[in-house]
Amino acid sequence: MTENELMYVLALQHVPKIGDIIAKKLISYCGSAEAVLKEKHQHLLKIDGIGLATINGLFNSEHIKAAEEELQFIKDNGISCLYFSDDLYPEKLKHCIDAPILLFQTGHINLKQQRIISIVGTRKITTYGIAFCEKLIEQLAIFNPIIVSGFAYGTDITAQKSAIRHKLQTIGCLAHGLNQIYPKTHKKYIALVEKHGGFLTDFWSSDTFDRNNFLKRNRIIAGMSEATIVIESAEKGGSLVTADIANSYNRDVFAVPGRVTDSQSLGCNNLIKYQQAHVLSNPMDIPYILNWELETKQQSVIQKQMFVELTSEEQIIYNYLKDNDKQLLDIIALECKLPIFKVASILLTMELKGVARPLPGKLFELV
Repeated sequence: MTENELMYVLALQHVPKIGDIIAKKLISYCGSAEAVLKEKHQHLLKIDGIGLATINGLFNSEHIKAAEEELQFIKDNGISCLYFSDDLYPEKLKHCIDAPILLFQTGHINLKQQRIISIVGTRKITTYGIAFCEKLIEQLAIFNPIIVSGFAYGTDITAQKSAIRHKLQTIGCLAHGLNQIYPKTHKKYIALVEKHGGFLTDFWSSDTFDRNNFLKRNRIIAGMSEATIVIESAEKGGSLVTADIANSYNRDVFAVPGRVTDSQSLGCNNLIKYQQAHVLSNPMDIPYILNWELETKQQSVIQKQMFVELTSEEQIIYNYLKDNDKQLLDIIALECKLPIFKVASILLTMELKGVARPLPGKLFELV
């Protein structure tokens, strides 16, 4: 897509009351976004479902001005733009009626590998959920899937860190523009995610951050994936919305069952109960149901890392946790005679090496 074409697509996006479905209908009729914005009113009104309320204000010059400003932001920050008809646009997402006409991308994402799965769940993930999620990705690593999630607390970041640890691509779908990050505490993971995949969003840098953005974002997570996996969920939550969207797109949905008394398993248990998801009790259920075939070459090349090399400071913390079970960050720093900021950085590295993991309340333990 040329810079000029991109500007007109952005301008069309900026028009109120013209969402992705209407925009694609207009582009299909006129041939391009530029043609839409230069077409006569009376011709546009001939399109089925298009009325004056929809195209009112279509030719306001403020849309071009806003597009030029967003285009400058895109250029200044090295952002890639994926148009809905481009080859680089996620193939499965193309077939979703409400898919974005434009996606903004950072990092090193390669979507030619079509085994794409999304992993979602509660932000208040339990130790059971963390353990299952990590085991799931570890065992699926031989199939080299792309792991998609929302970069949020809990399940999302657990899945994405585990993907990085097993050298898999991971994509964070954001509910805001690429000029910010949410949650702010996850800034420390940005470079790692971009090195091993990247970020996608359909929000502009000028878009207001809003809770409803998360629900809109979920259609991208569900739409670009072959299957959506819900690790844990309360009776209500965003991950259940993602599962519902995935079902509406005729995608496979998997849910990890839990005890009926566990509040963070109610959502998953209900998905299974009402036959809205496959029961996921073993990681190998996924390749079996999705009919993934493991290539012999892949199987011989990808081996589980048996030994992890630790630095001298990592070894000190490792030995301490080995002797003291789980422990608070402050206590680890005190007992190991290291600054807290340094211990926090070392523990992050140990997480990514699969040696240690965080627990609620600033606790850490060995894996």
